[in-house]
Parts: sequence; structure tokens; C-alpha cells
Amino acid sequence: MYQTSAASNVIEPFYINIPQSALDDLKHRLEWTRWPERETVSNWKQGVPLAKAQALINYWRLHYDWRRFENRINKLSNFRTTIDGIGIHFIHVKSKHANALPILLTHGWPGSFIEFLRIIPLLTDPTVYGGKAEDAFHVVIPSLPGYGFSDKPTETEWNTVRIAKTWVVLMERLGYNNWVAQGGDWGADVATILGYMRPQGLLGIHLNLQFVFPEKEPDNPSHDEQRAIEGANYYLSDGWGFFQEQGTRPQTIGYGLCDSPVALATWIYEKFHEWTDNKGDPEDALGIDDMLDNITLYWLTNTGASSARLFWERRAIGISLSGPELDLPVAVSVFPYEVFRAPKSWAQQKYSNLIYWNELEKGGHFAAFEQPELFAKELRAAFRALRNT
Repeated sequence: MYQTSAASNVIEPFYINIPQSALDDLKHRLEWTRWPERETVSNWKQGVPLAKAQALINYWRLHYDWRRFENRINKLSNFRTTIDGIGIHFIHVKSKHANALPILLTHGWPGSFIEFLRIIPLLTDPTVYGGKAEDAFHVVIPSLPGYGFSDKPTETEWNTVRIAKTWVVLMERLGYNNWVAQGGDWGADVATILGYMRPQGLLGIHLNLQFVFPEKEPDNPSHDEQRAIEGANYYLSDGWGFFQEQGTRPQTIGYGLCDSPVALATWIYEKFHEWTDNKGDPEDALGIDDMLDNITLYWLTNTGASSARLFWERRAIGISLSGPELDLPVAVSVFPYEVFRAPKSWAQQKYSNLIYWNELEKGGHFAAFEQPELFAKELRAAFRALRNT
């Protein structure tokens, strides 16, 4: 769908221009939706309630404007480059401030580069937003392979380890000798792997989701430990279905996600409800246009199956929350409505060089998307000690 030169080290500008026929097709599909009956409960326990799904789809069909979003993105510096045979889309915004620190931001599922858009100016020009020039960042936001405007892998083993290696090449190709990495969800996995790899120039990582759990569950857990145990148990029982499906049969679920925009929208919208800091509706945490920007990106790039396949790839290499000690500098921000919140005592067992830890009062899994100002402040504070090292 998107052509990138296969020549080594070539970085090419990229502009989004979705054909009108694709937007017309989307509208027609939404018009011809066949709805199921109403749920038999009065809440979200069976998934997205019918009334909420219909309201979302009606807004998408009648009021949502993709061209508005497309124009917004095209004002940023978008690029594509080929690494390990895959075309990678990324946003690269350089700060005007001298000695700005390069930062690599990696999204997860069901997110995208869109999660980070509002923090770009907060990071690149902090003086406009009450910050200091010495806290500025050069910002690099790649789209994971199989997501957004990056290519879809056509072979196996495109897992988070391979993605981490790809990001190292990307930062080298951009000419950055010293840089930091940040991530939540899949991004946290990639950033953690980068921490273990310790590529030349990586100064430290920041996580807003921590993959830490003791090898043996404590006999007399503290309040924070009990909270973490209960959170993990809930996630692995009631909240784990999406991972099991995508981690075992991504191709099967992909047929519905790629053929039905309503299936795709509700698959993602449910997570915006379940994983955000809201009072009962996803719209309490995120604007409906923001959510539909992300959903429409998945639809127009036809990445329902390819994005799900990353779960299969990650499951194939094993998933463990009690891995070896990580001694690269690690900074952590804990948001109260994250799907899993490890206590600091557990983090200290795994991150032997824990340089920053802060527990915030609001925000959820999509922290940068939900609370951009808070998130930007966290990154400034987290990496302040690593500048000029």
C-alpha cells in the first residue's frame, strides 16, 4: 500500500492521502450494519452495550471527519524507512532547543502513534508550557510493524525482540548517539527489551506499565502487594480474553476485524472503556473524535489482523513477569487505572537502577492519550538525571 525505497539508510518524507473511495466504502459499510440483540445485563459485563455501540457508529457515520485528522497529521514531520525488509512509518519532530534529549516513544495495542500527538509540543518546546529549555526532547514516534502506516510482516518472528532491534537501527539512522526510550503496553515490552540489550547510546528507559512479579507470591502481602495480586488475577481471568484470542488465532479474529468496521470499532472501544480512568463511559477519559481517529486508522490501514498477530508472535517466545535483573537506569510512572500496578518493592527487585518512581492520582493505560500534560511532566522529571551523561 505504501512504497518505500529498499535502498539502505534512505529516509523518505511520508504524506497521508487516503482515497475518497475508501472513506465512501467505510460509510456504506456502517450504513449496512446488522446489529445483534441488546445485552442481557445493565452494564459492560458482556462487552460494549448495544446503545453505546450504536451511538458510536452513528457518530462515526454522520459526523466524524477523517480529513480533519489527516490534515493535522500531515502538518507533522512524517517519514518512512526500510529496516530489516520492513517499511517503518515514524514521526520525527526536533526541538529548537540546544541539547534536547532524543526520546523514542513506542505505542501498544489497541493504540497507535496517535496516543502521543498531544505530548509532542509539550516535549519539544517545554518553555511554552511552563517547563524549562533544558527539559526539551527531540521526539521519535514509530508505528509498530503491522500497525498504522508501517508495513505488515509477511513472515514469522516479527516479535518485540526483533522490533527492539529495529528501533536501534532507526535511532542510529537518525544520527542519535545518546537517547532514551519510553513505552506502555507493547511499548513497555519493547523498552524493557531495549534495556536488556543495552545498545550503544541508550541512556535509560521510562515505563508506564511494569512487567514485574515476584517468582513466589508473598505469604503475607502488604496492601500494595495485595492490590497487585488482585489486579493480576482479575486481568488473567475476566480481562484476558482478547489476549487469548489474538495470541492463539489472530487470523481468525482478523477476518471480522478487517471486514466489519463495527466489529473493529467495538473491539477497540471496549478497551477504551475498560482501561481508562473514566466514570462509566470511555468519553469521560477520551474525546469521541480522538477514539475514532485511532479506530479509523486501524480500519483504513486494514491492520486488524496484522496488529493482532503481534500477540501470537510474543506468545511464541514466552511471556514472564519475573525476568532477570535489569541494571540500565529505569524510570517508572504508575497511573491509578493501569491494568496492572506493581508495588515499588517488586520493581526494585527487578530494576536494580531505579532512578525514578511516581504514583499519580489520575490516568489509565493510555496515559499519554488521557493525560498529556501529566505524562509530559513525568518524562521531564524521569530523565532529568540522565541528561549530559
